[in-house]
Amino acid sequence: MRKRYIAGLALSGALSLVAFRAPDNERYFEIAKNLDIFATLFKEVNTYYVDEITPSKVVKTGIDAMLKSLDPYTNYIPEDDIEDFRTMVSGQYGGIGAIVAKRNGKTVVQAAYEGYPAQKAGLLPGDEILTINGVNVDKKSNADISKLLKGQAQSVVKLIVTRYGQEQPAEISITRDRIQVENVPYYGMLSNDIGYFQLSGFTVDASREVRTAVTKLKEMGAKKIVFDIRDNPGGLLNEAVNISNLFVDRGLDIVSTKGKVTDWNKTYKALDQPLDTQIPIVVITSNRSASASEIVSGTLQDYDRAVLVGERTFGKGLVQATRPLSYNSQLKVTTAKYYIPSGRCIQEIDYSHRADDGTLGKVPDSLRTAFKTQAGRVVYDGGGVAPDVAVEEKPLADISRVLIQKGYLFDYATRYRSEHPTIAAARQFKISEADYQKFVQYVSGKDINYSTDMEKSLATLTKQAKAEKHYEDIKAELEGMRKKVSTNKANDLVRFKPEIKEMLEQEIVSRYYFQKGQIEATFDDDPDILMAMNVLNDQPRYQALLKPGTPESKTRPDAKKSGK
Repeated sequence: MRKRYIAGLALSGALSLVAFRAPDNERYFEIAKNLDIFATLFKEVNTYYVDEITPSKVVKTGIDAMLKSLDPYTNYIPEDDIEDFRTMVSGQYGGIGAIVAKRNGKTVVQAAYEGYPAQKAGLLPGDEILTINGVNVDKKSNADISKLLKGQAQSVVKLIVTRYGQEQPAEISITRDRIQVENVPYYGMLSNDIGYFQLSGFTVDASREVRTAVTKLKEMGAKKIVFDIRDNPGGLLNEAVNISNLFVDRGLDIVSTKGKVTDWNKTYKALDQPLDTQIPIVVITSNRSASASEIVSGTLQDYDRAVLVGERTFGKGLVQATRPLSYNSQLKVTTAKYYIPSGRCIQEIDYSHRADDGTLGKVPDSLRTAFKTQAGRVVYDGGGVAPDVAVEEKPLADISRVLIQKGYLFDYATRYRSEHPTIAAARQFKISEADYQKFVQYVSGKDINYSTDMEKSLATLTKQAKAEKHYEDIKAELEGMRKKVSTNKANDLVRFKPEIKEMLEQEIVSRYYFQKGQIEATFDDDPDILMAMNVLNDQPRYQALLKPGTPESKTRPDAKKSGK
């Protein structure tokens, strides 16, 4: 009876809408008609479907499908998920400060944040959690485990864990605290005069954290700055504006938003005195730097305030707002596109036009419009923010990908930590040849089967040859190639040793020096950081990259595309 009542409410809402809005526009009649159809359909399904249905689940499925047809960023947030949404926006929650995830049916601690309750209580990466407050987690999902670990600050959570090298499970009591996920997880010096900081999010207080990081770096002797915004998915628009304001003059436009509701259109300006408008900056971007990350990197590029190094950014030029719905639920809806100071919108995918099969297309180069930075350099809309110095991401070898996916690097680092009480400082730590051979021996009995691209191509060629009746003619050649590929693959642990060693060293360092140490362990072999330092150490090149018409600026990806 209650379910039919809910359907009746939906129907009455539809009828009231048509009564109130129909005179305004035929569009509202279409809305009311379709709401009526949905309500009556739901009532019929609820009454006659062979099995019992869960109303909230069925309706949410319908809502999610509807919103998915618009864009990936317009989402329905039911009351049960509101707390998780607030955590995402604020970066705050009550918990233990650790990343815990299921792997091969086990609940394993992936990381413990330095200075937070889990690390202080002695929880280590690699520990397997058996119970949380007496609840067996064997069959619990990641979401279930997260809810069990979170709770009010100052409350106690008791874990039973097993640890490599210890025979018996141990109980660890952790007093939960207010956890603030840091937007700036690291800042430090790359050299005597080059400071470095990483920005991983745009939650509340991100701009304050950036201000603090840059101020501290200057106190440590930084005369130049590397600003790493790689893989940052974005966040709060006002934080992007405030971070940009730290490096450009007061009163300058940062970003404009334009959407259907013209009253909401707004131009955001730099309202505060900047922190530093002169210090040389290199911003490192990746193809996963999105949204607010693109506002900051694009603004600094448009004002010729920084040299961008790395990859073209993701290309998300859409703005979302949250709207309250009934029963404490919310809608996160795309309300506008944003435009950075040069006037360009960097949105790459056109969600408003889909092919007949539902697929989406990117803005073609032929339709991209040229704009100019403050100094006159040519930049383009419709495809993310292009770097001034491109550094392509080197793809991982197949063997490296398997070692990561199957957790062999992670597990070996856990073992290494139990056998070595201390190691050298994060920047100096290197595993010896003997250590690497121990790792090779460790994985020799593991499942490291994988198909290389060459093997996949050979399999496709074999299938095609058989279909076209040519297989017997080239069978010997295919078998010969297959054997050579197999032999080469057997030596992959040797062939890709430098790459595997780097990843293994970073994983081991994280066991002793946590996230900050893991970041520092990348400094000597990260191609983006090395290029950023190269640019900053060559000030004539740095200045030339920021001026139009110079040989250096003509090497920019956008400049080469335009032929300028």
